[in-house]
Amino acid sequence: MTTLHLTHPCFVEHDTGPGHPERPDRMRALDRLFAHEVFAPLKREEAPLREDVEEAITLAHPQPYLDWIKGVRPAEGEEPVRLDPDTVLSPKSWEPALRAVGAGLYAVDQVMDPKSGIKNAFCQVRPCGHHAEAERAMGFCFFNNIAIAAMYARKKYGAERVAVVDFDVHHGNGTQDIFWSDKNLFLASTHQMPLYPGTGDVSEVGVGNICNAPLRPNDGGEPFKEAFTTRVLPALRNFCPDFVFISAGFDAHQDDPLANLRLTEPDFFWATSKIAEIADSLAQGRLVSMLEGGYNLNALARSTGVHVRALMQASS
Repeated sequence: MTTLHLTHPCFVEHDTGPGHPERPDRMRALDRLFAHEVFAPLKREEAPLREDVEEAITLAHPQPYLDWIKGVRPAEGEEPVRLDPDTVLSPKSWEPALRAVGAGLYAVDQVMDPKSGIKNAFCQVRPCGHHAEAERAMGFCFFNNIAIAAMYARKKYGAERVAVVDFDVHHGNGTQDIFWSDKNLFLASTHQMPLYPGTGDVSEVGVGNICNAPLRPNDGGEPFKEAFTTRVLPALRNFCPDFVFISAGFDAHQDDPLANLRLTEPDFFWATSKIAEIADSLAQGRLVSMLEGGYNLNALARSTGVHVRALMQASS
């Protein structure tokens, strides 16, 4: 068994403009990382442009929302469109957005296929997804890649109980919005609070399927591990998932410019390993991770590296 790595050259073509933190250089930094020989055992494939991708998007977003995004996208040569002050739809953003969704779908297919040899997967994609609510683009996100993949795992393969663990420094409000009323979809999130987008209080529990574990500014590895040990991991075990996803944002790193948590690479390795252990014990190892935030290029690369090494260790 091995770990699948999915990405595509077109992800650098999603142009967010000068000075935007969610920039194409994030992909280039990770491309350099994965050229290292330590990652040679990965199975590498390109994120596909699938015929069923728009149908899959409507598992998490209503058709009118998809139609609206399609309708406002700029043509080649036109100016980018801002869907909110931070969320830029450029003339070449559409293919990356569809391939980001497609990566999650294909990762699910491969993890569910007993003949694939794939135990888990990491999707190196942009634009990111976890801030996209059912009917609202925000926070650099158009479509909620991970929620769509979770819904797809349920519809296509009958995974009755699907879990997402999100350790991005910003609360995954979009995933929470989409999962809110469905007791068979679970979200656990650690995040800095107060911080954008302003959601993620412990009182936000959905129908008992939401577990928020907010951290305070300047919290480091010990409070993070305590939140995982006392809240996130017990709630994940109690949910008994059939499939586990990770919203893998690395902007909780101490060097990240957009927030104030103090995590380091060993914290991400530890968290990933703990999630993978639960996936092994309860979900036959079925685990798909999708990239979210992380805006210091060196910290992003180092943190992604230990995250994927933990996935590789779990798949060996």
